[in-house]
Amino acid sequence: MNMYKWLEDLRTAKVKKSMPILSFPSDQLLGVTVKELIMDYLKQAEGMKRICDRLPTLASVSLMDLSVEAECFGAEIVFSDDEVPTVVGKLVGSVEEAEQLKIPAAGDCRTAIYIKAVGEACKLIKDRPVFAGVIGSFSLAGRLVGVTEAMINCYEEPEMMKIVLEKSTRFIIDYINEFKKAGANGVVIAEPLTGMLSPALAEEFSEPYIKMIVDSCQTEDFIVIYHNCGDYAVNMISSLLKTGAKAFHFGNAVDMREVLKKIPESVVAMGNIDPAGQFKNGTPASIRAETLKLLEDCSRYDNFVISSGCDIPPSSRWENIDAYFDAIKEFYSDK
Repeated sequence: MNMYKWLEDLRTAKVKKSMPILSFPSDQLLGVTVKELIMDYLKQAEGMKRICDRLPTLASVSLMDLSVEAECFGAEIVFSDDEVPTVVGKLVGSVEEAEQLKIPAAGDCRTAIYIKAVGEACKLIKDRPVFAGVIGSFSLAGRLVGVTEAMINCYEEPEMMKIVLEKSTRFIIDYINEFKKAGANGVVIAEPLTGMLSPALAEEFSEPYIKMIVDSCQTEDFIVIYHNCGDYAVNMISSLLKTGAKAFHFGNAVDMREVLKKIPESVVAMGNIDPAGQFKNGTPASIRAETLKLLEDCSRYDNFVISSGCDIPPSSRWENIDAYFDAIKEFYSDK
């Protein structure tokens, strides 16, 4: 599939489908726990297919598990039946430890499961693109050195941070290329931690590394969608655009109208219904109202595609997810 053309067709379409980051709630459709889902590539692929069968999504997105890359480096992971895995502790606290940090192979630990899941999903899903999900360089580095420490070390230990960032980036490139070999049409790179940086720090500690990934992986048949759900994302758009990603996905912490004022019309911008406040804890009535309001506010921009603000939690209510799609259908029914 020519994904550059796919994006252009999407941008110029009068009626647009939605591309929420929706994968973990498939646990409810399959009747399995989150822990069972993350450990079984066949269940992941079947979950992606079940979502596609149920909803008119623009594309299918694999599990956005931001612990899996850190686990490959040796980070300690906490698993539970009901929640997405989390990283605890830290691996790197000095330049010496950063230099000794080994770059794992793509396919180590649970990355093998996720690569196989996307490959299997590509066999099952033929009517829309399939996207893999990976963590971004700075967010991975933050899981290796500690989230708070990552913010401080941009000032106090920049050499250490850049060593970890370079190694994180090299691993992410290898990991993405395995998804590409498996048949994926693109990747969604999640950089939530970058959204906490100042624009100047983002230019130094995130932009060049994401650009390295994009330059190494993005082609006509495989695109990069960059996700940033931080409060300051709207202030770093010029830096984000320099990464070269073909589309951008924004969290609900920012005003999507302000984002669209700064994004060129030729670049697709996705967002940003609150995943926790609406998909998980809202009601069908509240998510309908929020969805219609966002569409009213932003649909005049041809490059706007409505989506969730971030990964939709596994415990989100399917009645809310269905109401979201019903609202989109309602909005476009007279277009």
